[in-house]
Amino acid sequence: MKIKTAKLDYEKVLELPKKPRPKPKKPNILFRTLLKIVSTPDLLATRFKYRSIGMEKLGKSEPCLILMNHSSFIDLKIASSVLYPRPFNIVCTSDGFVGKAWLMRNLGCIPTQKFVTDIALVRDMMYAVKTLKSSVLMYPEAGYTFDGTSTALPDSLAECLKMLKVPLVVIRTYGAFARDPLYNNLQLRKVRVSADVEYVLSPEQIAESSNEELNAIIAEKFSFDNFRHQQETKTKITEKFRADYLNRVLYKCPECLTEGEMEGKGTTLSCKHCGKKYELTEYGFLEAHEGETKFNHVPDWFAWQRACVREEIEHGEYSLDVPVDIYALVNTKKLYNVGDGRLVHTEEGFHLTGCDGKIDYKQKTLSSYSVNSDYYWYEIGDMISIGGGKILYYCFPKVKGDFVAKTRLAAEELYKIHKIRRKSAH
Repeated sequence: MKIKTAKLDYEKVLELPKKPRPKPKKPNILFRTLLKIVSTPDLLATRFKYRSIGMEKLGKSEPCLILMNHSSFIDLKIASSVLYPRPFNIVCTSDGFVGKAWLMRNLGCIPTQKFVTDIALVRDMMYAVKTLKSSVLMYPEAGYTFDGTSTALPDSLAECLKMLKVPLVVIRTYGAFARDPLYNNLQLRKVRVSADVEYVLSPEQIAESSNEELNAIIAEKFSFDNFRHQQETKTKITEKFRADYLNRVLYKCPECLTEGEMEGKGTTLSCKHCGKKYELTEYGFLEAHEGETKFNHVPDWFAWQRACVREEIEHGEYSLDVPVDIYALVNTKKLYNVGDGRLVHTEEGFHLTGCDGKIDYKQKTLSSYSVNSDYYWYEIGDMISIGGGKILYYCFPKVKGDFVAKTRLAAEELYKIHKIRRKSAH
């Protein structure tokens, strides 16, 4: 999938007209059917099946909030199949509207910005369930999982449930990550995919529960480990490219502690600094070619990297300072390449400068619990995005190295640390 882009001076991008945000549209049966039809080939290719758990409690015309884990591009195709013919609006990142806003709105999509406080989104969701009598599908993790485990969830989910006053349904997928993990450059594997569609809470149960209880229930439903599922179900992945670009996730060598020298190629992950090599087996384990296997499970290695980042922060040693190509998003026409600059990330937050001094943007650590980051984003490259309501900056590192995963980990750990400090101060 690609996105419409154009090169334009930064000043001219700022002068582009901003269209008012229209209200959500309820997708009619034609567009619902179209979405289901175009989703069918991939679902047939994966021999997709699903279980319905307690869904008889949901009225045929009763709106609900649907929360779904986010593993790969097949997620929406799954939802369009298991929910059909129920009308539902889809909370979608604003860049998904670029060049196709009319289609996205008619499919029922509601634009939002990842990891940015969006009051308009809450208003749109209320409008969808109360006025349009349409359900709302939301991926609460906002970003795809890097290591196959659940990502950070916003604390505001419980408040959202209480405001909407509709039932909660959860869709949980199995095999979607194994088929198309984000790190693997859109190379599809031959894997079966399935899902559970579960009625979790009624409006009455939501009203009677505290925010802490609701967030705990959601967190439990979004607790998963895709590599562990592959191992336990003995799902065999025989493709010879299964470790391609795995270094995007596992960027630090546990043997020599060097960062940015890992290389995922074929079925092997190796450190070019010390020579240590690991095989990613057909069942999703890591095995050292020689010597000790420090981590045989990808999420364990990733969790160790998180702990390392946390330690760097606590010792005042963490920082990111990298030259980047800068793209800006201000409307749904195109994504604009405005020039180059530098992206710095420290305990104070993000600082982006560029375009001969025309860009000087700062984003504080507590502004978001994570950061929008992605691999091979719209086939342009690995990306880190920051920004606010008026403009979003998409930054593509210009030098070799695996910066994306570490930056997300650092943003999440810095948020946790600063949140605790703020609470202690009060």
